[in-house]
Amino acid sequence: MKVYDAAAIRNVALVGHSGSGKTQLTSALLFDSGAVNRFGKVDDGTTVTDYDEEEIARKHTLSAGLAAAEWNKCKINVIDTPGMGNFLSDARASLRVVEAALVVVDAVSGVQVSTEKVWSDAEELEVPRLIVVNRLDRDRASLDRALESIRSSFGRGAVSVQMPIGEEKGFTGVVDLVSMKAYTFAIDDSGKMTEGDVPAQLADAAQAARESLIEMVAEADDSLMEKFFEAGTLTQAELLDGLHRGVRAGRVYPVLCTSALHNIGIQPLLDAIVHYVPAPTEHPMKGVTPGTEEDVENEANPSGPAVAYVFKTIADQFAGRITLFRVVTGTLKSDSNVHNITRDTQERLGHLLLVQGKTQTHVTEVKAGDIGAVAKLKDTQTGDTIGDRNGGFVMKPMKFPEPVISYAMEPKSRGDEDKISTAMHRLQEEDPSIGYSRDPQTHELLLSGQGQLHIEVTVAKLKRRFGVEVNLKLPRIPYRETITASTEAHGRHKKQTGGHGQFADCKITMEPLPRGSDFAFENEIFGGAIPRQFVPAIEKGIQDTRMRGYLAGYPVVDFKVTVFDGSYHDVDSNEMSFKMAGRLAFKDAMSRCRPTILEPIMQVEVVTPSDFAGDLMGDLNGRRGRISGMDTRGASTLIKAQVPMSEMLTYEQQLTSMTGGRGGYHMEFSHYEEVPAHQQTKIIEKSKAERAGLVEEEV
Repeated sequence: MKVYDAAAIRNVALVGHSGSGKTQLTSALLFDSGAVNRFGKVDDGTTVTDYDEEEIARKHTLSAGLAAAEWNKCKINVIDTPGMGNFLSDARASLRVVEAALVVVDAVSGVQVSTEKVWSDAEELEVPRLIVVNRLDRDRASLDRALESIRSSFGRGAVSVQMPIGEEKGFTGVVDLVSMKAYTFAIDDSGKMTEGDVPAQLADAAQAARESLIEMVAEADDSLMEKFFEAGTLTQAELLDGLHRGVRAGRVYPVLCTSALHNIGIQPLLDAIVHYVPAPTEHPMKGVTPGTEEDVENEANPSGPAVAYVFKTIADQFAGRITLFRVVTGTLKSDSNVHNITRDTQERLGHLLLVQGKTQTHVTEVKAGDIGAVAKLKDTQTGDTIGDRNGGFVMKPMKFPEPVISYAMEPKSRGDEDKISTAMHRLQEEDPSIGYSRDPQTHELLLSGQGQLHIEVTVAKLKRRFGVEVNLKLPRIPYRETITASTEAHGRHKKQTGGHGQFADCKITMEPLPRGSDFAFENEIFGGAIPRQFVPAIEKGIQDTRMRGYLAGYPVVDFKVTVFDGSYHDVDSNEMSFKMAGRLAFKDAMSRCRPTILEPIMQVEVVTPSDFAGDLMGDLNGRRGRISGMDTRGASTLIKAQVPMSEMLTYEQQLTSMTGGRGGYHMEFSHYEEVPAHQQTKIIEKSKAERAGLVEEEV
């Protein structure tokens, strides 16, 4: 594929709900344009952009895939994005580097949950949109019903530029309302197209639809409105130009008709992309000036300073890290040095690549407006801006959603423990919405993600790509123990054996501290009752024992120990003896200072369509949550609550079930609170069962 100038490039991302046919549509676009010589199908696992083993097995896109087609002297870069809610961050990242979103809507189901989410993202990022009503060959498929769904969700700017010829299994082509030509297609999936006149039975409906289209386009542009009032209509050239300008301004969303599986309507869609989608020269990218954070726009000028934005990283098990970038301005060249403007580091570009699914082709340069790739950059990550040091432009880093669900992860093989860290680091480069950490309190390895499926896919990638198998289980709750009363206690350790014995005696006071104080130790020994060098051993004994807990094996926190008296033996006393005495004194104190269990409380924010707000608040109350506020945002409601962590472990599945996948939530640690008495009993009994047969080693 030759190198194209920005004016002849069209960058589009296919977005929409899972199952609407985005990957099949990408495959058809590539086949009909001649980019590939095989019509790949999702069911056969032969599409260009779904090449990962996990995607082929699940028959769903899990990660954005890049490919390119040439059509009417233009290069069309196509990004096929995931539609499942757990993976939508990849779709949002892709929207930042394209001039238009092709919003794919199922002709039976209409607008669905993920369609609404990606539309909202495109609107926020000011990305122009075309709408593709796909799968019109299915039973109960209806353009009219799909349009009704689209307009009720996205407004009247959605306007048909085509109408279908035939319905359901009889869908054989489209009428183009701009040219008033009919395009019918062979039934053998070859994409062979025949141009003809509008069928007589559709002539009146097509004319009425065309008039509605003209009115909508004229309404979106003041100059065209004047021409429309003067002439009563618009010429075909004016209509084409008006559609292009209306799309670019975000006022008009042309609706097109396809059946990707049967290769119907694909060539007119390619024409629409070329005609209606803005070129990079018409759609400046927005960023900030480094150091000042002042907003700035940058046009796709191939001779300006080189600046490129990294929107995706692929962890290839053979080629290593592959970095996908969009050149904002200037030209990137192979075998050159660039500056990572985001991180202020130097990078060496090796061979630049053009990507076609999993296939890569070497090129000498990638010009402004185009999308390319490079392998083995050492520091650059997703969201970084690279280029000339004096480029004067940096894209704001992509904000990835915080993980909402966590599982504890155990390697099946002891030898895999070291491999996990390396493999997870690679996977996090590819998908920054994954979380991986070791809990400092429970010492468990935690894998966090956007949902149950996200976790399962990550575990499958660990096994397929890196040969690491793990078991998953719900993470342990990091409970704490504390005291609620003050007391004095005595610890005396005496052991006589042949030769020197062991002797130590200490007296302490133990008192509660405010929540979050952890532990304090004070020495108030006077007169040498205990030699100074042995006092730290008492503290060490208490520290060791408090971390093992008293009621249920959880660390004891928020208390102060003061050692005020004791005795020693000139020969038999040593550090070990006073360490043991400290342990005994701590246990003696815990038996009288009314210990209790604390649990972590999470600050939870739930965003849901307002229809579900009442049910969700009832559910949160049932989880021992306290609602702290509500806020209405358009058709959505934000619920703020404080809920115990133990009640939130399975919340993601429940929220999905209650809202049909339309709700989302975020939570973060807030503080610790005392566990209700009946819950404490369960925690203590469970802890005893887990530790049955384990004997605490007194060292």
